[in-house]
Amino acid sequence: MSGPVLVTGGSGFIGSNLADSFLQDGHEVFVLDNLSRPGVEQNLDWLKARHGNRVHPVTADLRDEDALRDAMREAGAVVHLAAQTAVTTSLADPLADFEVNARGTLNVLEAVRATGRPIPVLFASTNKVYGCLSDLPMAEAADRHLPADETLRAKGIGEDRPLDFHSPYGCSKGVADQYVLDYARSYGIPSAVLRMSCIYGPRQFGTEDQGWVAHFLIRALSGEGITLYGDGRQVRDILHVSDAVAAYRTVLKDISRLKGRAFNLGGGPRNAVSLLGLLREIERVAERHVPVSFGDWRQGDQLWFVADTSRLQAETGWQARTGWREGLQGLADWLRANRPGLAAPEPERIRA
Repeated sequence: MSGPVLVTGGSGFIGSNLADSFLQDGHEVFVLDNLSRPGVEQNLDWLKARHGNRVHPVTADLRDEDALRDAMREAGAVVHLAAQTAVTTSLADPLADFEVNARGTLNVLEAVRATGRPIPVLFASTNKVYGCLSDLPMAEAADRHLPADETLRAKGIGEDRPLDFHSPYGCSKGVADQYVLDYARSYGIPSAVLRMSCIYGPRQFGTEDQGWVAHFLIRALSGEGITLYGDGRQVRDILHVSDAVAAYRTVLKDISRLKGRAFNLGGGPRNAVSLLGLLREIERVAERHVPVSFGDWRQGDQLWFVADTSRLQAETGWQARTGWREGLQGLADWLRANRPGLAAPEPERIRA
């Protein structure tokens, strides 16, 4: 890789962790971010404090084509993470969602193409491109929904699953996903797509609409209740951010061979947990009871999603290394150290 790495959304949760990884290896990093998400300024300040003038902040929006072209001139590689990330927001304002996720990604690709150089591009897609999986016959265990098909239950959803965009968010990210793959075919840009499950870990400032693992922990550590939408038996394969960073680095390193391909990126069956199961572990970590209320199901919600990451493992040797309980404890420790007030008041300990 010749030239700096450009990370769009580089002040965000995954972006700041990824930028830090590149910077630790001596790379220059352009951190392009519009700084619209609460808390991301702290991540940018953290990067600058750790790495000084090798961090190059670019305050810009994906809808600003001129700014993207300017930022791209020196780039040796692009990791495109910036996005509108909430299904709820996309339902409230589908036009803005499209402009950021679909048109914004096309702007990134066109800025790369305008350089005349084959700059590698990695795109952060989502498991939402597979839709709500309503065709899967489901069974129920004590605290979770599970596919009736035991083979699917053991392996997860693979990349051969037909795409089925649900919600404006699913549509905008799905469109972007396909544009990134097509620019490898049509223009020879060495690009690849990582379809992510739920990523969590340090530097995440979760909200009810996005970053739910951190949101649950923040509420619990603050002594506040949590609202679950649906029955809480939804299952997700959560992945620690250190493993996500390793996946991006691994694919980028071998992009000439892996270009034009999409890979699922999640915790897989070993890191699959229901919302109710996660809350039980959060109560143990927080050392307090967490009041739970229930709201209506959200549009397009998947009862169960577990990624089959065998393609990524076979092609690169990557695998998820952090177990979800270990990762949850680490995130709780980070939040206590970096979010003032979370350790107080004195927790109400759960009785045995």
